[in-house]
Amino acid sequence: MNNKPILITGGAGFIGSNFVLQWVQAGGSIVNLDLYTYAGNLENLLALKGNPEHELVHGDICDGSLVAELLREYRPSAILHFAAESHVDRSIASPDEFIRTNVQGTFTLLKQARHYWSSLTGEEKEAFRFLHVSTDEVYGTLEPDAPPFSETTPYAPNNLYAASKAASDHLVRAYFHTYKLPTLTTNCSNNYGPFQLPEKLIPLMILNALEEKPLPVYGDGGNIRDWLFVEDHCSAIAQVLAKGRIGETYNIGGNNERSNLQIVRMICGLVDELAPSKTIGDRSNLIRFVPDRPGHDRRYAMDASKIMREIGWRPSLTLETGLRKTVEWYLEHTEWLEHVRTGAYRDWIHRNYEERAAR
Repeated sequence: MNNKPILITGGAGFIGSNFVLQWVQAGGSIVNLDLYTYAGNLENLLALKGNPEHELVHGDICDGSLVAELLREYRPSAILHFAAESHVDRSIASPDEFIRTNVQGTFTLLKQARHYWSSLTGEEKEAFRFLHVSTDEVYGTLEPDAPPFSETTPYAPNNLYAASKAASDHLVRAYFHTYKLPTLTTNCSNNYGPFQLPEKLIPLMILNALEEKPLPVYGDGGNIRDWLFVEDHCSAIAQVLAKGRIGETYNIGGNNERSNLQIVRMICGLVDELAPSKTIGDRSNLIRFVPDRPGHDRRYAMDASKIMREIGWRPSLTLETGLRKTVEWYLEHTEWLEHVRTGAYRDWIHRNYEERAAR
């Protein structure tokens, strides 16, 4: 931490807003560039309203002139790139925005970051970092008995979202090797926790269970993910920024492999305990299997030994503790839920889950 701000992209989104809240609470200063799309929610940042250490800027990461202007004005010590289109189902239906944001947007940021970094001198230049936040999905899928993904696992993306993030990772790598831009890349496993939109598995299941609606599970529910509580992810990013070796990639995982069906059953048990129903009984009776999505990877798992060994980070919460905190958060923030459930959100849920189940 120093007295200079950092520039964050996508800081009104799920992971970005959690990081912003953590960083400012720890005494840091942030310039937050966000386009306020469906994935960005200014309500996530209400706790920082009026805080001089948080400057919110409405803008597009593909706007090179705007990015250059922000770098000149605020002279940040680092750029942390969270902004991304990230929902696999949306990438299947509408891939264009994923290519624009995840590939073109990352390229624009790198281009402007290089110009800015080249203008720095002395300690400012030595300290500057460009940290790119990516995903485990770039590695493809794992067989049931295969070892977890490591930082040297070959890339093999199987969906449009993963392909766009793989492209952005390669651009970051190329800017380090070609121009010596001091980059860092983190690849994380599936996040969950406060402020996640209820189109993703865990918040969708919590919401539907509370409202006693069907719980749509893709295929046989056997797809396995490594689950990471978002606040643990944010602490890992901060530590990589402070201690990571430039040009390196760090995998961040929760060491919590579970099938989707196991996750849904855990959520049902928690909702039954915390918000018992007088009519439905056991919420697991609401589980409905729906046709699988195209290109659905069977298993992801992360080997996070490098970040633990080199930086000393490890997750602080078990899956059981993190899921309980998450369910409690959604129970306590019904107003936030109502505000994010716009007409566009309802249309998306209908198209992606209800129509799928009807086919």
